[in-house]
Amino acid sequence: MEILILVTGGTFDKEYNELTGELFFKDTHVGEMLKLGRNLVTANTQTLMMKDSLLMTDQDRKLISDHCKAVKEDHILITHGTDTMVETANYLLKQTTNKTIVLTGAMIPYKFGSSDGLFNLGSALAFVQSLDKGVYIAMNGRCFQAGNVRKNKANGVFEELE
Repeated sequence: MEILILVTGGTFDKEYNELTGELFFKDTHVGEMLKLGRNLVTANTQTLMMKDSLLMTDQDRKLISDHCKAVKEDHILITHGTDTMVETANYLLKQTTNKTIVLTGAMIPYKFGSSDGLFNLGSALAFVQSLDKGVYIAMNGRCFQAGNVRKNKANGVFEELE
């Protein structure tokens, strides 16, 4: 089974400018993270965009959806910013039903060294291989079905809808 990893940006791939104090995008860290995690899963990584999810538009979501539909792989992992990950998952749920798609991200940039990103990437890789077709969000060792998840911004975690 070959996994397609689509990079869209988000905190996962942000870096810190020590002079200005701003976060910015340079390159994805996914390859480095897979190597550090000693990944043995066959994975093809493609960067679609490097965007903060708060700036993501429906055109961006359509691009992600169109790409998911067009590729040969049936198992797709998407790195995404956490602020609008739920919106993208819900969009994909309405558009793409014949593949297993798992979105994941990080609350802390990978380059900070204390990021949850490495753990989330590993968990998402396991989930995308084992789940039935559908759209999911994998964060902090848990997996949620699209349409039944929200980001609890007060606690900084994802949770099922009540």
